[in-house]
Amino acid sequence: MSSTPVQGAQVVSRIAGLLRLVGRSAEGMPLAVLVRESGLTRPTVHRLLTSLASEGLLDQDSATRNWILGPEILLMGSVASARFPLEDIARPSLRRLAEATGESAFFSIRRGDETVCLLREEGSFPVRSFVLHEGVRFPLGVASAGTAIMAFLPEAEQEDLLKDWPAHAGPYAVHHTEEIVRENLARTRLHGYSVNPGLVLEGSWGMGAAVFDRSGRPAWALSLTGIEPRFRPERQEELGGLLMAEAHRITQQLGGGEAR
Repeated sequence: MSSTPVQGAQVVSRIAGLLRLVGRSAEGMPLAVLVRESGLTRPTVHRLLTSLASEGLLDQDSATRNWILGPEILLMGSVASARFPLEDIARPSLRRLAEATGESAFFSIRRGDETVCLLREEGSFPVRSFVLHEGVRFPLGVASAGTAIMAFLPEAEQEDLLKDWPAHAGPYAVHHTEEIVRENLARTRLHGYSVNPGLVLEGSWGMGAAVFDRSGRPAWALSLTGIEPRFRPERQEELGGLLMAEAHRITQQLGGGEAR
């Protein structure tokens, strides 16, 4: 039997992985980091990057030499956005949250066992947290959006992630221990919103609320991030209420229902 289909699938998987890695940061990624994070050999990574660049899917910054997403990705995203008009629905909620709180507001989507930040709206408060930005990925259960989504998944799905938590969370497991995550999930279910007390980056806090799809499953999340003094306990109830109100609004617009 020919091994071509298997090899072809492997190449596609490697290409997709590299594109995701490059897309983690607006500044792109240096070759050395891509080699380390992908687990591939340097010649293989360089060959794939060069091929992607020739197709316009990647580019290389002339100043930093970092690899960045190319113009063809922008075109593909523009076409896809017409079919999935999430920005048209979520952007007004982000603006209201940013205006009402002064904090930076974000909209994230669940992709497999991760969350990916899709949209950002900057708040008016001059001191900001830069942990979250468009394209950044976190494992489910890590950061406020991932905690808000994971908390309302069926219990069996939560346990599947928790049973091998260090492997799932990777380097984030150092501060997001299984015990802490279980406590955060329980607290999120109790209050309806999540609180991340500087676990991703010390001093950078976040809060999140899940957005549900038509089957009542958490598929997206709204979140707010900022510095610790802006997320004191006496303000969390107010911020949580605003997040849940806007999350409910988006859920209704998407034809979704609350968790069952």
